[in-house]
Amino acid sequence: MTEPLNVVVTGAAGQIAYSLVYQLAAGLVFGPNQPINLRLLDIEVAMTSLTGVAMELEDLALPLLREIVTTCSPEVAFKDAAAAFLLGAMPRKEGMERKDLLASNVNIFKVQGQALDQYARKDVKVLVVGNPANTNALVCSHYAPSIPKENFSAMTRLDQNRAQAQIALYSFVPVDKVKNVIIWGNHSSTLYPDAAHATVTIQGKTMPVPSAVSDDWLHGTFVEKVQARGASVISMRKLSSAMSAAKAAGDHMRDWWLGTKPGEWVSMAVMSDGSYNIPKGLIFSFPVTIEKGQYKIVQGLTISDIARSKLDITTKELEEERAEAFSIVQEKN
Repeated sequence: MTEPLNVVVTGAAGQIAYSLVYQLAAGLVFGPNQPINLRLLDIEVAMTSLTGVAMELEDLALPLLREIVTTCSPEVAFKDAAAAFLLGAMPRKEGMERKDLLASNVNIFKVQGQALDQYARKDVKVLVVGNPANTNALVCSHYAPSIPKENFSAMTRLDQNRAQAQIALYSFVPVDKVKNVIIWGNHSSTLYPDAAHATVTIQGKTMPVPSAVSDDWLHGTFVEKVQARGASVISMRKLSSAMSAAKAAGDHMRDWWLGTKPGEWVSMAVMSDGSYNIPKGLIFSFPVTIEKGQYKIVQGLTISDIARSKLDITTKELEEERAEAFSIVQEKN
């Protein structure tokens, strides 16, 4: 018998978690033969709602789901955790300055980082979804010094999925016919969706995306749509992108856990090693390939002048966020 994995979901009473936990329990993320124990963490006032989520999980009658724990204690949630989805974060409210948002999130991710450091497995894979995701992942890793930095990532898979979908719609093909779109940088409006190295298969013929679509669309409407997609969903739905974010979180962890297909890469925000002249120590979205649970940044891709200018913008934003977040960290020490 395969031993169950302990899988943590924070912000577990929220909308993203509500769409995510079924994927986890049904074997869509860790594989169809891997049982799991779910550790659902949220704040105390959410416990009644979280109990209802646990009841529904029981009612799914899924054989891979062996145990459900609902808790407001990080110590309980992160005990022997093999994987963690950090969905819970302080959202930006109207009139809130970025420093105020970062300060609130430093508090949250300090506690979670310390709990991971003390209680989780040292090979735990940590995916941060709660925004500002890149900098929250950086703070979390800072407070978990015994866990390798490469075990922390932030989610830009939603942006990748959005970008692939837009190219597929434009090209009138199924979305699986679009490969190797890249998301560079921060999960924010400064991210850069890059299709310069992507391919699309149309009527059985595979070609570079730049050869298949209008140049004006690729460098204009496409970039703008992907960068603003989250805001566009909110304007229509009056709520954030919960279902698509949950799907992307599952995609991200599945590929991290099980690996990418030969010849394909995915976008993950990971600790920069200096690749593509991105400053070391930033959590930055790169194209990666994954094998046996270990990712490698794809090397040797040509970066155009347009792309470099976009990378510079998102890098500057991340450097500013890092400086502000760690000034708060220093104040708290």
